[in-house]
Amino acid sequence: MAAKLRTALGVTLLLGAIGATAGGALMLIGAHPAAPAAPPLPVIRVTPTPSARPTPATIRPTPTPAATPAPEAMVVRHILTIDGPFTHGRWLWDESAAPKTGPIVITVDLDAQVLSIFRDGYEIGTAVVLYGADWKPTPLGALKITQKDADHVSNLYGAPMPYMLRLTNDGISIHGSDVQPGGATHGCIGVPTAFARKLFAAVKLGDRVIITNGKRLAMGAAIARR
Repeated sequence: MAAKLRTALGVTLLLGAIGATAGGALMLIGAHPAAPAAPPLPVIRVTPTPSARPTPATIRPTPTPAATPAPEAMVVRHILTIDGPFTHGRWLWDESAAPKTGPIVITVDLDAQVLSIFRDGYEIGTAVVLYGADWKPTPLGALKITQKDADHVSNLYGAPMPYMLRLTNDGISIHGSDVQPGGATHGCIGVPTAFARKLFAAVKLGDRVIITNGKRLAMGAAIARR
C-alpha cells in the first residue's frame, strides 16, 4: 500500500513537476516579452552646395553699319555750241573739250528731237533725230545698249539699219537713217548715218540711253547716276 502510495505519490509529484514545467511553458508562451528597441538611425547632415554667383554677361554693342553713300550724279560740264538753226539732217561732233575717257551717257529728248552723247558730263556729239510715229511710239525711260551691229538689216521690215545700237528686246534701237522733215520710225531713233558711225565707235555694250519727252539739260544739271 505504501508502495502504491509512493508510486501514486511519485506519479502525482511527477505530474506536478510536469505541470509546473508545462505551466512555466505556458507562462513563457503567453507573456510575449517585448523585442529590444532598434538602435536610432544615424543623422546624415547634408551640407548645401553654395550656388554660383551670377556673372553679368558681357554685352557687346552691335556696330551700326556705315551708310552707303549715294552714287555721285554725272552732271553737265560742257555743252557744244550750235551755230544757226539745228534742223533735220544736221549734226555736230567735237571731242576737243572732253576728257579722253569716262562714262558715256546718251540722252534723247523727243520733244526737242535732239540726241546728245556725253562723256563724263562733256557733250561730244549731238544730232537732230527721227522717232516713233504715234501708232508706234518710242519708249521713254532709262535703257542700255544690249547689241551693236554695224551692218544690221531689220528682220521685220527688211530695211537696212546701219550702225545699229539695240535698246530693247522687241527691236527698238538707235541707227542710221535719212533724217528728213516729216519722217518717222517704227519706234526706233533715227540719226544721220555719218553721225551714227561716230556714235557707234564711241559707245560700248551696257552704256546708258535716257529717253525723255520735254526734259532739257542745262549746265550743272544731273544727267544720270554713275
